[in-house]
Amino acid sequence: MFLRDVVARDYAGFTDATSPNGGFVLPATASVPVIVKIQDSALRPPVFVNGPHDRFTAVAGACAPSYLELWLAPLGAYSVLGLPLDKLPDQPVDLVDVLGSDGRRLGEQVRDLPTWQERFGLVDSFLLERMDQGPRPSPEVSHALTVLVESRGQQRISQLVAETGWSHKHLIERFKHQVGMTPKVAARLIRFETVRRCLDGGSLGWARIAAEAGFADQSHLVREFRQFTGLTPTAFAEGSKLG
Repeated sequence: MFLRDVVARDYAGFTDATSPNGGFVLPATASVPVIVKIQDSALRPPVFVNGPHDRFTAVAGACAPSYLELWLAPLGAYSVLGLPLDKLPDQPVDLVDVLGSDGRRLGEQVRDLPTWQERFGLVDSFLLERMDQGPRPSPEVSHALTVLVESRGQQRISQLVAETGWSHKHLIERFKHQVGMTPKVAARLIRFETVRRCLDGGSLGWARIAAEAGFADQSHLVREFRQFTGLTPTAFAEGSKLG
């Protein structure tokens, strides 16, 4: 496993970050966010992690004034955190409670560095070290997740079962253990992410987007969006274009 397989998206650093005082909504995701506060705030621990979740989560209060954000891919999170992802709550958890002294060390060292480039470099080293120490995903689960991603969530679960050589029950158990959700839920979230990418690429029309992402019809797309974001697709698209 390489570092590029562990990280779901580029690191981000925020200074003078703002969000509504009443809080904000975190859409459903199979990825695992890790937040390191550069400046502390009253809400949430100085370094925390949030488990994968299959519905939107309301987050109370504003973000910290400055923080580093990294997103771990599911199997990368399994190796880095070293625990079953289905045991990781879908609410913020102190990284010290998960990793012990390693979690505290990450927060302290990131805050001591003066530039984002140095902080990101430290995160690279930290993840590589944790990967070497952590458990390896099973080849069967890695294969199943890869096929789901490559098929944009449209591969039949029965075919994944046949390809792994496991029973249906065993695949679900191991997949939940290492990814944090069942293959069926992961497939739904992958289809949802396909829609989000379509929105970023410009307007194609909702019927066409629904068809390309593998939804039965537009009403199916609306139901999934409400569960995953708390919004209709139109409201979500309008919100994503704001400043």
